Amino acid sequence: MDARFTAEQEEIRRTLRELLVKRCGPEEVRAAVRSPDGYDPALWDALARQLGLPGLALPEAYGGVGCSVTELALACEESGRALAPSPLLSTAVLAAPLVLALGTEAQRAELLPRFASGELTATLAVPGARLATVLGLVGDNRGDWAGGGRAGGIQARQADGVWRLYGQAAQVLDGHSAGLLVVAAHTGGFVRARTLLFLVRAGETRVGDGAVDGLVRVRQTSLDETRPQARIELRDVEAELLGDEGADVTGALAAVGDVAAAVLAAEAVGAADRALERTVEYVRQREQFGRAIGSFQAVKHRLADVYVGVQAARSAAYCAAWAVGAGAGADGERVGGLALAQALEALRVAASEGIQLHGGIGFTWEHEAHLYFKRSAGDELLFGPVHRLRGYAADMAHLFDSGSSSSGSNSSSNSSGSSSRGEVAV
Repeated sequence: MDARFTAEQEEIRRTLRELLVKRCGPEEVRAAVRSPDGYDPALWDALARQLGLPGLALPEAYGGVGCSVTELALACEESGRALAPSPLLSTAVLAAPLVLALGTEAQRAELLPRFASGELTATLAVPGARLATVLGLVGDNRGDWAGGGRAGGIQARQADGVWRLYGQAAQVLDGHSAGLLVVAAHTGGFVRARTLLFLVRAGETRVGDGAVDGLVRVRQTSLDETRPQARIELRDVEAELLGDEGADVTGALAAVGDVAAAVLAAEAVGAADRALERTVEYVRQREQFGRAIGSFQAVKHRLADVYVGVQAARSAAYCAAWAVGAGAGADGERVGGLALAQALEALRVAASEGIQLHGGIGFTWEHEAHLYFKRSAGDELLFGPVHRLRGYAADMAHLFDSGSSSSGSNSSSNSSGSSSRGEVAV
């Protein structure tokens, strides 16, 4: 196996980094997150039309580039370095793979080329703050997270051949600006209870705009402003079923979750690497007692530990991106979740050490050090936390299962014990 990147992959990284350095500095990021969309539409247009980022991992038959998850992960690593706010994650990593996996041929032919060109943005909306559970990152996603019975979550009912949705979703990434909502809803009542995905064509509605009957979208205040989030209220909103009623929705969500975790791991590695890079630059310049503070042994040791953590996380993220792209996680192993746990931990340590070693300036609103710390904390709230990512991955791999048993009763006992340990870990 040759672990080196191809010339094409290196070109993707180089071109994207050059663009983001020019057009996505700290001031541009601050201006973008305070705009109504939460990102710079001109930059998104450049990323989509000039570089084709939303369509990197989509088949050429649907207007995509036809690359693998690895290329998408490398692109997100670069966007993570700059903390570039954009609908790339919500559109290309969460929504588009679900349409590709579950959609009818007509839905794919209509939507995927528009995703690839950047013309249409989309996101995944799920009940409550349960994105990590829905994607199968911190627990089994075959539970009642979509809302059971007649109350709670998001409900779907069909009347006269038309599906209608009622309920609420919170912490929806780019939910206030996305042109298409992929909504997970519960239907079937008690007898035929199941979770299905629906398409809500939100069009060009914006914050608080009710252009779609019954749809209310309100941007929420979030810890990490570079990841805009919204609350979605659905009041008998007309929707279109994604695919057919027999689709394995939870299986598709888990598969997308593993890919998303690998991509998010690469993104977190990029952010951690940039946080470390800025800290090293600062300690080389900042003088104390007549010498640069970077020359002190204690500072060197701390930064060396951060460096080792970032490099280990990078290796794990690259390995996970290759593995999920090759289908190595199809047997139930959560390769993406493990890589994401290591990357989020590396980012948290790099951001924390960066703030401390910058001293008082690191705590100021004007400095960008706090943005990296907020990204690490925000991602753990959305997709973690780290110990639950690792705990569920260990449970899925039967890491703590008993190796053997001498009788049926012992086997049952060991199985029960393993399950208990898995629940405690999660």
